[in-house]
Amino acid sequence: MTSQISRRRFLASAAGLVIGLTLPIRARAQSGAAAALQSGATAEAVFAPNAFVRVAPDDTVTVIIKHIEFGQGPFTGLATLVAEEMDADWAQMRGENAPANNELYKNLAFGLQGTGGSTAMANSYMQMRKAGAAARAMLVAAAAEEWGVPAEEITISKGQISHSSGQSSGFGALAEKAAGMTPPEDPPLKAAADFTLIGTDRPKLDTAEKSNGTAIFTMDVYRDNMQMVTVVHPPKFGATVASFDDAAALDVPGVFAVRQIPQGVAVYADTFHAALKGRAKLIVEWDENGAETRSSEQMYAEFSSAAADGGMEAERIGDGGDGIADAAQVIEAEFRFPFLAHAPLEPLDGVIEVGEGKAEAWIGSQFPSLDVPALAQVLELDPADVTLNVMFAGGSFGRRAQDTAHFAAELAEVAKAAGGPGAFKLIWTREDDIQGGYYRPLTVHKLRAGIGSDGSLTGWEDIVVNQSIMAGGPMAQMIQDDMDPTSFEGASRMPYDFANARVGWVPRESPVTVLWWRSVGHSHTGYATEVFLDMVLEAQGKDPVQGRLDLLKPDAARDRGVLEKVAEMAGWDGTLVKDGKAYGVALHESFETYVAQIAEVSDDDGMPKVHRVWCAVDCGVAVNPNVIRAQMEGGIGYGLGTVLFDEITLGEGGAIQQANFDTYRMLRINEMPEVLVEIIASDEAPTGVGEPGLPPIGPAVANAWRALTGKTVTQLPFNRAAEA
Repeated sequence: MTSQISRRRFLASAAGLVIGLTLPIRARAQSGAAAALQSGATAEAVFAPNAFVRVAPDDTVTVIIKHIEFGQGPFTGLATLVAEEMDADWAQMRGENAPANNELYKNLAFGLQGTGGSTAMANSYMQMRKAGAAARAMLVAAAAEEWGVPAEEITISKGQISHSSGQSSGFGALAEKAAGMTPPEDPPLKAAADFTLIGTDRPKLDTAEKSNGTAIFTMDVYRDNMQMVTVVHPPKFGATVASFDDAAALDVPGVFAVRQIPQGVAVYADTFHAALKGRAKLIVEWDENGAETRSSEQMYAEFSSAAADGGMEAERIGDGGDGIADAAQVIEAEFRFPFLAHAPLEPLDGVIEVGEGKAEAWIGSQFPSLDVPALAQVLELDPADVTLNVMFAGGSFGRRAQDTAHFAAELAEVAKAAGGPGAFKLIWTREDDIQGGYYRPLTVHKLRAGIGSDGSLTGWEDIVVNQSIMAGGPMAQMIQDDMDPTSFEGASRMPYDFANARVGWVPRESPVTVLWWRSVGHSHTGYATEVFLDMVLEAQGKDPVQGRLDLLKPDAARDRGVLEKVAEMAGWDGTLVKDGKAYGVALHESFETYVAQIAEVSDDDGMPKVHRVWCAVDCGVAVNPNVIRAQMEGGIGYGLGTVLFDEITLGEGGAIQQANFDTYRMLRINEMPEVLVEIIASDEAPTGVGEPGLPPIGPAVANAWRALTGKTVTQLPFNRAAEA
């Protein structure tokens, strides 16, 4: 078998910095740097002023992107920053996934190489601009020396370096000379008024390859004599292998071996089809002594009861929840949120090649800094002997952000159990992924509010009950005073001026594996708080928009800005139902990005049909408005499908009841509403947009639905009530 990806390594030096890169041959995104190497050009012909910028002789500028690209736009966004400061032409820009190298490519927000928490743009904004500015300064210095003119007389526009004498050059012709220039320690950056690329729509760098099939994902990676592997995992969380019979599996043509690994039983074959057939023939006995045997309904009941003691105090304002019971009117509601799978288009997959005391892996790795040590530990190698190539990935929504590095560990276990050198591709099926856990935690919110005889809000209380996604893993260091802030984020630090409020958290434990899910805690706190607030405002006889505006804290200017803007966009006049359509609003800040949405909803045979969604977003400097709008639209579509249809349920004895898109379905194209997005102009530092578009859509729809039908949906998804 011939490898479909040929690897070339080069050393590009600048000011003593030496970097090794893996460059796939295919894919336009890398064509400039890769072409220079494949044509036999010397390392000096590629200008590498720092860890992030490569200029090839053909004038292309390749930006090394330290954040994995799975559709959320870092290739485009971070390349825009570099191009802006270099005064490059957008047509010459390319992107390349950074290799695993924590020292060079760590996320400045949390100190390790990884993507998450909508931090890619926020932590890279100044870093990537400075990388581009440094490259520009070195190109200018090279031109000044080459032409014998003062550097300050040289200009660059759209990738052309020019002097008033008539001399001009592209980047590539000066690349070799520029490599010998001294990089500036702190290059000056442009003023915002001088931006030509930042703040303007640019086509995404990775769109063409992903449209024509030339983009390389892990599924496209093949190594010589590679074996295909699938693993049968326990049918219940916490169960382990007691024994197995592989006789029938080994009789399947193409099956090479069956091996037990800590995660289950692995089947090795010459094709994935053969591996699946072999897996189906396996007879496995499971030890369920440590398994989760409760059903989802039993867990809901236990979580609801656990809320009674109020939990640990996450936030207290004024008198907290004291006095609510003595208010003239007390409003109460319990909200239930199911386990949720991430269901990315591309399930987990990876390739590993081991031999001669070294290992090389290809994974759509969201946390390379955790995956490399996991691979090394299982294979008993020095991490320096492990190479991890970060690949394009077909979605994540949190699924690949594994603090336990469980998939990398499983991939390494597959290689280790094989008992010798070789190449192996491990693929999880859709069913493996849907039933494999690492879900958003099942959660219960118990809310109470008091309204005084004068109609004022006298108290607010929210008790959150769920399982920590951080406990027991490397991220446990983020737990403060025994409290996991991701469990209740968004329920605390609300923008509303509650004179008396309390948020409590009750942690629960389960063998069910849980993980970040798009917008993390905000995915349920946004729904619970904004739907409950609408109930309170209704009881007070207040307009949902004006009531929120009146409640906002004096310093909540950005919340106020998006709420006023979305009301203006939708032509809000206080009419909640008109011509068979209802209107609901929601406001939520997450990851320092402020979003307000209004949904237009009708009744479609007992289920909401969402016609339009107006969305206002304030994410600071809008680096690429096209990407921002796309992420708002994507978050709305993803969140809408989830609240309408999705839940992972454990049946009697703890068995998972969903398996594929027939039982865990996505929003269909004909169900996607028209989405109108307005971006608030801002000079604040840019913040993330991958997650903040999701939290408001559920409550906006729910608030419209209550206005239309009088029904408050307190247990998701919506189709539960429709089918009851």
